[in-house]
Amino acid sequence: MKVAVVGATGLVGSTMLRILEERGFPVTELIPVASERSVGNKVTFKGNEYPVVSADTAITMKPILALFSAGGSTSLELAPKFAAAGCRVVDNSSAWRMKENIKLVVPEVNGHVLTKDDYIIANPNCSTIQMVMVLDPIHRNYGIKRVVVSTYQSVTGTGQKAVKEMMDERAGGNGFGVYPYRIDMNIIPHIDVFQDNGYTKEEMKMSLETCKILGDNNIKVTATTVRVPVVGGHSESVNIELEKDFKENDIRELLSNQSGVVVIDNPSMNGYPMPLDAEGKDEVFVGRIRRDYSQPNTLNCWIVSDNLRKGAATNAVQIARYLHNQGWI
Repeated sequence: MKVAVVGATGLVGSTMLRILEERGFPVTELIPVASERSVGNKVTFKGNEYPVVSADTAITMKPILALFSAGGSTSLELAPKFAAAGCRVVDNSSAWRMKENIKLVVPEVNGHVLTKDDYIIANPNCSTIQMVMVLDPIHRNYGIKRVVVSTYQSVTGTGQKAVKEMMDERAGGNGFGVYPYRIDMNIIPHIDVFQDNGYTKEEMKMSLETCKILGDNNIKVTATTVRVPVVGGHSESVNIELEKDFKENDIRELLSNQSGVVVIDNPSMNGYPMPLDAEGKDEVFVGRIRRDYSQPNTLNCWIVSDNLRKGAATNAVQIARYLHNQGWI
């Protein structure tokens, strides 16, 4: 079980290594891959040191699995090369997500769509993953017509430089220009590039990916994505219009029975999920479950998850585990 991690020195890549180790994935040989400037550096995994190699070298080493977290252009160039060499690729970038012949997978929701013929598999956007984990059981039981979501996304979603920028600003510095404006003591309603329709690419990802994962293009999704000065997790305020009426306690029970979802919903005791609860954990946390009294068959909820783990690295490793359990790797 030779496993390559492409982007091994980055924030998500290093988290992938940690989760592979934590979850006891049967790696017999690790192949850490990064840019040319990182080649020769060492990565520690299960107490052993492995030298970082180039992508070309990694392909000659014939890995059976490659977890990618190295950006869209890198994935478009390299994923087909790894796949052509017989390696299964789980890609964390947006490069392959909306390609018609590529599966976009959250294992608890739609792992069943995977087949032995899938050699490039897309890992969804971090904010989409945590939202569909909650939407899936609700859609299966009540039918979802429309979703309105506002996100509160951690600086870790931008990477290590963004975390350092926020901490530099907090210490009295001027940051490093990662964001167009100061992020500490501020919020920025702008994630990824703006599109011609006025939405950002991140907002359109949430809309398009949700429909693809849930297998229903009739669901209407509108999003506003916001960067906040938080380290450790993304939060979402989600308004869901259903086809059928519901009881709030039935929704709570439904979500409590969903694998990978934890309900924290006790307002009288200030019980609701926060990024501090989610940091370092693999579950998706949901609370503030309540009826929207402004229109029929509509509910509000609050969803929180660690964007580096379930929102990226953990989901990728779960896909790999599914492939292994099926005997395909």
